Amino acid sequence: MAFDKMELNETEVWDGNFAAAQALRQAQVDVVAAYPITPSTPIVEGYAKFKSDNYVEGEYVMVESEHAAMSACVGAAAAGGRVATATSSQGLALMVEVLYQASGMRLPIVLNLVNRTLASPLNVNGDHSDMYLCRDSGWIQFDAFCPQDVYDLNLIAFKVSEDHDVRLPAIVNQDGFMTSHTAQGVNTLSDDVAYKFVGDYKPMNDMLDFEHPATHGVQTEEDWHYEHKARQHRDLMLNVPPKIDDAFAEFEKLTGRKYNPVECYDMDDADVAVFCMGTSVETAREVATEMRAKGIKAGVVGLRVVRPFPFMAVADALKDIKAVGVLDRSSPGGAAGAMFNEIAGSLFNTDSKVLLSGYIYGLGGRDLTKAHLVDLFNELQANADAGKITTQLQQFIGVRGPKLSYL
Repeated sequence: MAFDKMELNETEVWDGNFAAAQALRQAQVDVVAAYPITPSTPIVEGYAKFKSDNYVEGEYVMVESEHAAMSACVGAAAAGGRVATATSSQGLALMVEVLYQASGMRLPIVLNLVNRTLASPLNVNGDHSDMYLCRDSGWIQFDAFCPQDVYDLNLIAFKVSEDHDVRLPAIVNQDGFMTSHTAQGVNTLSDDVAYKFVGDYKPMNDMLDFEHPATHGVQTEEDWHYEHKARQHRDLMLNVPPKIDDAFAEFEKLTGRKYNPVECYDMDDADVAVFCMGTSVETAREVATEMRAKGIKAGVVGLRVVRPFPFMAVADALKDIKAVGVLDRSSPGGAAGAMFNEIAGSLFNTDSKVLLSGYIYGLGGRDLTKAHLVDLFNELQANADAGKITTQLQQFIGVRGPKLSYL
């Protein structure tokens, strides 16, 4: 069945959800299996509308839960299709069991994860609790800072995930509501150019290739389970990073838009820096510029690739910094923040003497204001001047009542 092409303006005004839906359309996904949950629902609704309007040839499968959605994606990918879906929060929590199935079976599924806090208490707004929940599930993970990133990273995710030297599923994270429902200018590619970048889907070990029978999801126990997981981890850590670098370079050549696993802003001569993800990166960059006008050499580091974690690139970005504040948009659950621990691990066996402090912020959609970041940069400068952490190692930004500090 033939499908129609969509004429796009060079720049469209899209929110993050619509940017993701457009990328799925342009990649010509074969199967989207989905169950709705706020704030990710418009992504799969958008794909369904494109199908009904004859802009895609793929199938839209309505299922009874998020667990069923990823299960259907696993089946479709094992059968040899290009597959995608979207979810958030409790939906991701219900889906987690099957995430491990997808990665262990080496199925290149793309999941748009619109980050939202986990209950309880119930909350539909954005933080990174769900991102951290699945960070060790064996999936490649990208992080978008804005709708433009969502569009671009979806196309990149298909290209990397489906490479036969990779064959691992990929997640594209975006901040719930702050990116998913906030419209910005998005520079687009034509349908033909976008599809050519992603490339034709090339099945591997697909179950519908009856001339070459394949088995998926077998039981291994102690005989081969260890080797299987070691191989999966090795491929994620060794094969995936150069493929991401290649895809980023090809995309820059095509569009002029440059992506890096670790994004550095004003870091060449910085004394203090904030390390963050998502929409917080843009806010922190603006405040860092203002702090420089006040005499503080401030910089910002944003994490673009969450998994495989770019340990060496993080260490290199922070090697000359005197003090850095790591922002975690997730409840620490009785420990230091998850990203704080990642950064500490990156620096542990290096010669860096950077003073590392952790900040919990924005839980349940609470705003991170410029005033918060001004105070944070001033505190980091005080740490740098004193040569030690002058307050607690972990603090909560913007919480009402007495200031909460731990550790």
